[in-house]
Amino acid sequence: MQEHVSDPLVGTLVDNRYAVRSKLARGGMSTVYLATDQRLERDVALKVLHPHLSSDDNFLGRLGREAKAAARLSHPHVVGVLDQGNDGRTAYLVMEYIKGHTLRDLINEKGALPPRLALALIDPVVEGLGAAHAAGFIHRDVKPENVLISDDGRIKIGDFGLARAVTTSTSTGALIGTVAYLSPELVLGRPADARSDIYSLGIMLYEMLTGQQPFDGEVPIQVAYQHVNGTVGPPSALVAGLAAEVDELVQWCTANDPENRPVDGNALLQELRHIRTNLTDAELDLRPPAAAAVGTVTAPQQVAPLRIPSPPAGPPPSREPDNTGLVQHPTEVIGRTSNPTTVMPYGQPAGSAYQPTPGQSRSAMQPSGPAPGAARRTLSPPDDDQEWAPPPPVLGKRAQRKADREDEKARARAAATPARTLREGNPRRRGVLWVIVLVVAALLATGAGWFFGMGPGAAASIPSVANKTVAQAQQLLSEAGFRSTTRDVFDDEVPSGLVVGSEPAEGTEIRKFQPVSLFVSKGPQLFPLPVLAGGTLDEAKNGLNAAEMVLGPVTEQFDEQAPAGTVLSQDPAAGTEVRRGTPVGLVVSKGPEPIPVPLVVGQDEDDAVDAITAAGLQADVAGEEVFSRDIPKGAVVSQAPAEGTLTRGGSVTLTISKGPRMVEVPSYIGKQAREAEQALRQLGFEVKVNNILGGFFGTVRDQDPVNKEVPEGSVITLTVV
Repeated sequence: MQEHVSDPLVGTLVDNRYAVRSKLARGGMSTVYLATDQRLERDVALKVLHPHLSSDDNFLGRLGREAKAAARLSHPHVVGVLDQGNDGRTAYLVMEYIKGHTLRDLINEKGALPPRLALALIDPVVEGLGAAHAAGFIHRDVKPENVLISDDGRIKIGDFGLARAVTTSTSTGALIGTVAYLSPELVLGRPADARSDIYSLGIMLYEMLTGQQPFDGEVPIQVAYQHVNGTVGPPSALVAGLAAEVDELVQWCTANDPENRPVDGNALLQELRHIRTNLTDAELDLRPPAAAAVGTVTAPQQVAPLRIPSPPAGPPPSREPDNTGLVQHPTEVIGRTSNPTTVMPYGQPAGSAYQPTPGQSRSAMQPSGPAPGAARRTLSPPDDDQEWAPPPPVLGKRAQRKADREDEKARARAAATPARTLREGNPRRRGVLWVIVLVVAALLATGAGWFFGMGPGAAASIPSVANKTVAQAQQLLSEAGFRSTTRDVFDDEVPSGLVVGSEPAEGTEIRKFQPVSLFVSKGPQLFPLPVLAGGTLDEAKNGLNAAEMVLGPVTEQFDEQAPAGTVLSQDPAAGTEVRRGTPVGLVVSKGPEPIPVPLVVGQDEDDAVDAITAAGLQADVAGEEVFSRDIPKGAVVSQAPAEGTLTRGGSVTLTISKGPRMVEVPSYIGKQAREAEQALRQLGFEVKVNNILGGFFGTVRDQDPVNKEVPEGSVITLTVV
């Protein structure tokens, strides 16, 4: 049974200032803890960067500069950066701590939100982004998880500075962000600006209004492909009755070309507040019919009720306190990582070789029918002599103005084009030309028919190539008419040398001239185990955490050399290459084995020394012997310690007896028996009294022994008359 490794930072003091109390969340770039600033006696959110970031000195320098700049950004709707530093190998950011929940929690609990609530929630986010954009900041990771809502309804956007520092520290071969909200230019590796944040904000507003994201896929690259090649549809396709102005707002923010988006947050805020002011109550309070069915949530958090502020009039302030009616004071919250910030490789651009999954085309990115619950309109079939046309689409104000301008340009072009040519030409010549045109058209049609029907342009399905050798997979693709290339990848399940899969995936229908990539397994990616022996158990746990391994069974054994708690050995051994998450068993020292001290009092000196030595202890004989009434000469009178345990090699001191002391017995004949008995006892003798005729006179008549040396404690017999 495996032991779960506890977080080593909990309960520690970072930088002699921040007492880490508990772990709140773990993301793609950092782990967030609730900590107490002991200097200022306040709770803070402590973001500790992952080791691959904290070990990069160039990144730490950039992070310090970005954190200082972000700390100067003071706005009621932006989470403040309080401190930044390094404690050994621990690089951290200190930010406001908000007790509450995130916008992700709210969407998970309520699903699609009414337009009034969605626009009220997005307003302070846009205002905070506008202030950041005006100060020269770009967030790069706008998503519901970074929108923080305190228990009293205040709204803030967090993580300014960290995304920028990470982006500038990575190579051009990787991008940082949450794929569901990435702008097309970030996916393609192009420079980001304020309009990239606006795109992510538009995706977030679409999700708030509909309860789901516009693009999804089984792997992140599928979602990234749709950001580059697809178009975000109007939310009203899923929520019938949604105002056209709201559709325009979402599609304005999510335009593929950054030139067609608002220039920054302040520009978007003006339009947002204009729409909030001019929509009717019925349009604002529209209840999404499918809100309850969107997004099933397991054990949702308790979300505090929100007070919806009225939109402020006039242009938005860039640095002034929020006037939306939400209370202001510094806090921060850490939400669940349902959309963690990730690092995606640029090795395969999202818009190049990737094809949609089976059944999903570019047209599938747009809803093809009315949303559930939308009103249906019955169209009568056209008359035989009347050409039927679909009803004109209902346009919003912005789209209507653009359509009017296009109509004016079309009418001007039509007025400048003559209705009849001034040169009629030769009718026979025109006939020959028409014949040539028709022949060429027929040849082109025939060639196109062959190309798209039987030639390289014909459509075919990708065959299944998983778990086949490269030669077998290439043969299958060649028989189907496809060209293939190979790419080596690590895979924990497929043996080395076999094909993991293909891109496009099996079953996808594509043209035969389009390339197919085969992913060939290199086997599982292996990592060497760190050296754990010689350190403490806590140090071994930290080493396993850093190497992303799992603590296996821990056994203890006595060891005469290693102190208790020291790791003696590990299994597998250090340097062995294993997969991530491999359990590593440890043998830990319990210290030297305790040895019971044998009792040797009364034994002969040689026998006592032998008994103590045999137990693994050392016998030390005291230099001075002592008299003993009870212990014969040469035997052990006492030992220290006399009981308990010692470790191997411990010392036991023995005291040897000189036997009883010799004392001369004086004569007490003729003296009173009581006086004689008392004197003899003071000399250390035992006294026995024999009374003759009842001992009437109490006088010692005889004594045995008398006037000679006898051992101390001997019995002296007195005969009394």
